[in-house]
Amino acid sequence: MQTHRYFIIHKPRNMVSQFVSSHDVRLLGDLDFDFPEGTHAIGRLDKDSEGLLLLTTNKRITRLLFEGSTPHTRSYLVQVKYEVPDVKIELLRAGIGISHTNDSIYTTQPCLVERIAHPETYISNAGELQFYIPHSWLLITLTEGKFHQVRKMVKGIGHPCKRLIRISIENLTLQGLAPGEVKELTEEECLEKLCIQL
Repeated sequence: MQTHRYFIIHKPRNMVSQFVSSHDVRLLGDLDFDFPEGTHAIGRLDKDSEGLLLLTTNKRITRLLFEGSTPHTRSYLVQVKYEVPDVKIELLRAGIGISHTNDSIYTTQPCLVERIAHPETYISNAGELQFYIPHSWLLITLTEGKFHQVRKMVKGIGHPCKRLIRISIENLTLQGLAPGEVKELTEEECLEKLCIQL
């Protein structure tokens, strides 16, 4: 019998990935859904980022997904200022130095980066897309998640982030969810798509 519950949401912009805050901000509890007690977010998105967020009452998932020995992929659709030349995409793929804790520099691990011509094929709210000119859309897939890593990576090559949307964690995707929409998954479906075992 399933004892824990699992949810995916399309987190809107201008909302923090938590239920409680001392600041005057939009919270997950403001969504039109009655989450059970003990629900928490796995792998947060900052206030200005949007897209796929996993919520569960199972505290073991964080350790299994992000602290285990097997890396798990996360993919982000990123809109940046200016047109990104191939040489800079190669820099991102190979690994780039970003600021880290205590003013240290961390070199990111190699990752997958591709230029995207039609971002609307990845998200349901394509009508909300704002196109800055000139700009580029990139699809970046990582197996690590340092603080604001994707934003720091694109800024490091001279292309500040204008929009950041997480579209997947392993095989778990937005699946056409509109911003603010919640979908409950069974434990079996969630674990299978995340490629983890309890």
